[in-house]
Amino acid sequence: MQLDSPEYPHRRKNLLTGEFVLVSPQRSKRPWRGALEASAPAQLPEYDPDCYLCPGNERSGGARNPQYERTFVFRNDFPALLPEARSTAAPDEPLLQQEAVRGDCHVLCFSPRHDVTLAGMALTALRHVIDVQAQLLAELGQRWRHVQLFENRGDAMGASSPHPHAQVWSSDALPTLVAREDVQQRAYAQAHDGRPLLLDYADSEMRCGERIVAMNAHWLALVPYWALWPFETLLLPRRHVARLQDLEDVERDALAAVLRALLRRCDGLFNAPFPYSMGWHTAPAGGEAHWQLHAHFLPPLLRSATVRKFMVGYELLAEAQRDLTPEQAAERLRDVEAG
Repeated sequence: MQLDSPEYPHRRKNLLTGEFVLVSPQRSKRPWRGALEASAPAQLPEYDPDCYLCPGNERSGGARNPQYERTFVFRNDFPALLPEARSTAAPDEPLLQQEAVRGDCHVLCFSPRHDVTLAGMALTALRHVIDVQAQLLAELGQRWRHVQLFENRGDAMGASSPHPHAQVWSSDALPTLVAREDVQQRAYAQAHDGRPLLLDYADSEMRCGERIVAMNAHWLALVPYWALWPFETLLLPRRHVARLQDLEDVERDALAAVLRALLRRCDGLFNAPFPYSMGWHTAPAGGEAHWQLHAHFLPPLLRSATVRKFMVGYELLAEAQRDLTPEQAAERLRDVEAG
């Protein structure tokens, strides 16, 4: 069926997972009398004596941070994964399955300053963060099947500390979402003479142009055609790159520039710090040929700094749904000055 107008409900397929999202633009004007998020503090201090991530402070696990002056990495005091697996006895039922998993967890503080986010960093400092992340992914990737680097920013995304930081969880198992993306990218490459799915998708988006938020000679930031979250964005290199550590110097410089421009547009959208969860997806072992490096940015805000999108009801029981079209979201982000 040919759509006569983008204002009518329709479903879009996520090329990376094979799942669909319901787009319902006609619902964007519905009234809201539900929950409101608390406003972010206007100004954080440069140093917080009560913050367990600031330099020199004692962490909640009892260890004390060094007086670090740049990016600081340490092993998570409360890890979700442990290097040594101790499997519990599985239920004696064939339908109840479990498996042991090993892993390691790290925390990466972007800066010694409590009040500096990635969007507020100088490009040289942001480039240093990228270099540290790439080195950490390379080192951990030698020991673990999958390494997931991610950042939760803001109370709305469950950040345990306002001090800007990321986490790195490594495991000997391929997580569910990454496994789905691997299947989809591998199948596409096999059917299209080895062409990476996301490289062809980036070419398609550049020809279309309406969902692009920011770009330069090496990177593309866009609201994906199948976005779930209102202002979700996807960050893609414009050549075939499988892992963050594979980026050349000029591509790392360009990444710092496009990343800062994207995040400043997000912060400027509602004139408030923009909460999000973001993460890099890099090639698992054996995925170099078909996998394309990319980063997902998943922010929850919908109408303002205090009204968020909830994934409930239909989303939990049927499939994901959004009100604002990806094209409308991209236009609104483009209209914000990157600073």
